[in-house]
Amino acid sequence: MSDETLRSIRRELHQIPELGFQETKTQQYLLDKLTEWQTERVQVKKWKTGLLVRIAGTNPKKTIGFRSDIDALPITEDTGLAFSSTHAGKMHACGHDFHMTIALGSIHYFVENPPVDNLLFVFQPAEEGPGGALPMLQSDVFQAWLPDIIFALHIAPELPVGTVSSKEGLLFANTSELFIDFKGKGGHAAYPHLAKDMTVAASQFVVQLQQIISRGIDPLESALITIGKMESGYVQNAIAETARLEGTIRTLSPETMPIIKDKLQKLMDGFSLAYECEIDVDYGANYYQVYNDASYVHLFSKVMKENDIKFDTAPAAMTGEDFGYMLKEIPGFMFWLGVSSPYGLHHAQLNPNEDALSVGVKAVVQTIAELTVNDA
Repeated sequence: MSDETLRSIRRELHQIPELGFQETKTQQYLLDKLTEWQTERVQVKKWKTGLLVRIAGTNPKKTIGFRSDIDALPITEDTGLAFSSTHAGKMHACGHDFHMTIALGSIHYFVENPPVDNLLFVFQPAEEGPGGALPMLQSDVFQAWLPDIIFALHIAPELPVGTVSSKEGLLFANTSELFIDFKGKGGHAAYPHLAKDMTVAASQFVVQLQQIISRGIDPLESALITIGKMESGYVQNAIAETARLEGTIRTLSPETMPIIKDKLQKLMDGFSLAYECEIDVDYGANYYQVYNDASYVHLFSKVMKENDIKFDTAPAAMTGEDFGYMLKEIPGFMFWLGVSSPYGLHHAQLNPNEDALSVGVKAVVQTIAELTVNDA
C-alpha cells in the first residue's frame, strides 16, 4: 500500500472519531475497506462495534494476532487541519486513527502476500473507556479464533519517526478510575451549624487521600492517586450539600491495587462518621498492567534492527492500556511507534507525522514474518 493511500485512510478515519462502544461509522468504514480486499482466505466477524479479521495461512502451525484500538476521546480538536474531526467534541487525540491505518495497511499486505500462519487482526472498541479488551477477549467469537501470540503498538509523540521503543516485562501500570460522591446537608452560608458542608469534607478528603500512598504503601512500590476533578456547590452564599471527586489510581504491581482500595474504603468510613455524611465510590474502568514477554521483545528488537528501524529501550510508565488483559492470557508485547509531535497524547493539538504510518506497517509486517519462522 502506497504512502499516499495510508495518509488518505488515516485522514478519513481522523474525521469520524467516536467514543467507546459508539464506533458505528468507524466499524462501517473498516468493513468497506476490507470488502475491497475480500478473498476466500479472509473472514470478518463483528463484535459489538469492533471487528475480528482472520487471514488463513497457507500452512498454518499457529495464529499470530495484532490488536488495534478504534475509539476516540471527548476532546475538541484544535489542530486547524483540513481533515479535522467532523464530530463536535470528539477527536482521535490518542492516535487510534494511526493504529487502525497501520492495521489496514498490514492486512492489505498479507492479502496480496498470503502468510504461512493464520493471522488475526483485532479492531477493539472502547480502549479509552469503559474498556473493551476484557469483554472482547472473553467473547465466543474471540475465543474461537484465539491467537497463540498477540502484539500491539501505540504512537509516541516524543519519539522521532523511524524509531520504535519497548521493554521486557512491565511497560504500563495497573490503573483504576476513581469517582467519589459526598452527600451531606445543604444550607444558608450564614448558618453553617445547621448544615453538613461537603465542600469542606471533600477538600479535607483530598488532602488525607495522599497519605494512603505516603504512609500506607511500601516506598519501594510505585503507586499514585491523582484527583483531577472536583465539583461542589451551586452558588457563593449556600453551603454545598454534595461534592464529587474524580481521579485515578495507578500501581506498578497488581497486588498493590486492592491494598489501596481497602485503605481508601477505611478512610471513607471514617469521613462518613466525622462529617456526618454519605460517601459512595465507583472505580469505573480498571485496566491490568501491560507486561511484555521478554523473548518476543528480544525478537522484535532484532527484527527492527534488521529492517533499519531504530529500537530504543523504553522506561516503564504509569500510563494505562487495556491491552494488558490480552497479554495476561496470551503471550506477546506492545511497542511505542515514534511520530514526532510537539504535542503529547490526549492533547487537542496532537498532529502525528504521517511518515510514521509506513514505518508502522513495516514494523508490523516484518514482525509477523519473523514470528512465522521463529517462536521466540
